[in-house]
Amino acid sequence: FFPSQQKPGMVPPPPGEESQTAVLPPGWQSYLSPQGRRYYVNTTTNETTWECPGSFPGIPTSPGPQRTVLPPTVNGYHMSGTPAHPPETAHMSLRKSAGDSQNLGSSSPGKKQSKESTITINCVTFPHPDTMPEQQLLKPTEWSYCDYFWADKKDPQGNGTMAGFELLLQKQLKGKQMQKEMSEFIRERIKIEEEYAKNLAKLSQNSLAAQEEGSLGEAWSQVKKSLADEAEVHLKFSAKLHTEVEKPLMNFRENFKKDMKKCDHHIADLRKQLASRYAAVEKARKALTERQRDLEMKTQQLEIKLSNKTEEDIKKARRKSTQAGDDLMRCVDLYNQAQSKWFEEMVTTTLELERLEVERVEMIRQHLCQYTQLRHETDMFNQSTVEPVDQLLRKVDPAKDRELWVREHKTGNIRPVDMEI
Repeated sequence: FFPSQQKPGMVPPPPGEESQTAVLPPGWQSYLSPQGRRYYVNTTTNETTWECPGSFPGIPTSPGPQRTVLPPTVNGYHMSGTPAHPPETAHMSLRKSAGDSQNLGSSSPGKKQSKESTITINCVTFPHPDTMPEQQLLKPTEWSYCDYFWADKKDPQGNGTMAGFELLLQKQLKGKQMQKEMSEFIRERIKIEEEYAKNLAKLSQNSLAAQEEGSLGEAWSQVKKSLADEAEVHLKFSAKLHTEVEKPLMNFRENFKKDMKKCDHHIADLRKQLASRYAAVEKARKALTERQRDLEMKTQQLEIKLSNKTEEDIKKARRKSTQAGDDLMRCVDLYNQAQSKWFEEMVTTTLELERLEVERVEMIRQHLCQYTQLRHETDMFNQSTVEPVDQLLRKVDPAKDRELWVREHKTGNIRPVDMEI
């Protein structure tokens, strides 16, 4: 997705440099800058350098294999819509090295190129996919934010467009809202548990059927006691839901809001500045063309003596043309700075948004796992409350209950009556 324009006067890289790489030490990857210059990234430390790490003292270098050219891409996609790169490991955040004399990712409009050979996305000109081999992605094996949100997305109704970065911000805001709703859901679950526990405890104190006696009476008393035990289990469950699920979700959301403020509209402001610089370059180029045309016309008129223009007029026109050229170069430099800043901030910020989203999803997953674990424990404890009931029910003996009742309530023994024969 790197822009391809070159500043006027820049010397292109020698043929074959793009496709030749050195055998790199472990942890290093090579990429191409927008001007075709090769640079190197340490995927562990995110250090970037223009010098091949293999050329550092003590590390031998040797030519690498030819780079394989795959079907053309736009913003990291093949024309077929599939990811642009074969599997390889890379994870980087572009940063300027201390001795970097060339802005990584900087470019200028330069001369107007044909519509067939270039495309312009957000005021940055990219090579047309039919005219240039693929460009390395920052994360070749992943659907990463930093590779697929450079262009704008059209409104399905055709009423306008939305910046790709704004889509990322909306994704983050939507995630924050869903996290809030999840917290509210768990809170409702806690209320249900607390109310359920309260009703169970109340029911366990009910005196209905308290007159039952014997072994069946013991079992019935244990049934009622098990309700009190179950109520206590559900109260503990609701308390753990609050401390181990609901509260962490809310705390994470608050921290998430703080992190989001860092990314709020910074990129949008940089993009507006980039568009302004781009427009200034186009205006300066047009002014230079007019000044050059005016100078050429006056020079021709003087040569064929169709005008009374003096040599002083020619010098004045030449000064204006030179001034217009200087203005163009100044605008180009400002554009280069804005484009480089936008490029680097876009990469850095999208990687940060990606990190926040991955962290959010993982955090929610962990706490939902905690919820299911607590739920399993609650079921296990509930089962333990009825085990004494099962044991007593197995000991219920109708004959023993009858015997006990008779012993307690007997009124006298039946004695045989003497009968005369």
